[in-house]
Amino acid sequence: MRDSNSLMHMMGHVMKLHRHHIHVLLQDYEVYPGQPPLLMRLLERNGQSQSELAAKMRVKPATLTVMITRMQKNGLLERKPDPRDQRVSRVFLTEKGLEVAGKVKEAIHASEQKCFEDFREEEKLLLRRFLLHMHDNLSKDIESEHS
Repeated sequence: MRDSNSLMHMMGHVMKLHRHHIHVLLQDYEVYPGQPPLLMRLLERNGQSQSELAAKMRVKPATLTVMITRMQKNGLLERKPDPRDQRVSRVFLTEKGLEVAGKVKEAIHASEQKCFEDFREEEKLLLRRFLLHMHDNLSKDIESEHS
């Protein structure tokens, strides 16, 4: 049973609210939970291979394939074979996808602004420091598992 006062429970709840807030802002654009990170990766660098995207997003290639297929049906993405290696499939934003990715970026920014409303700069820096420390602590365990 979860202790609703625990920090981890509170962090999880805040992340759920954050994702919900973004989802509400994007409901008119046919973007579903899990898809914003893919759109942001492609906005950073369009034309990545599916294997690159799966690794960066830390999802299984099969999961990514399902996501890409759904987004392709909605006109957001297209797959093209790599010109140098026909076995590799590259993923590109369509014109509609580029527009929607811009809206996703705006929604993420708006959600972040809302999240940190009334925070002082020092508080945000301190939170960042704590989160980086937690990330480092957890990363050490993952790294030791793969050694």
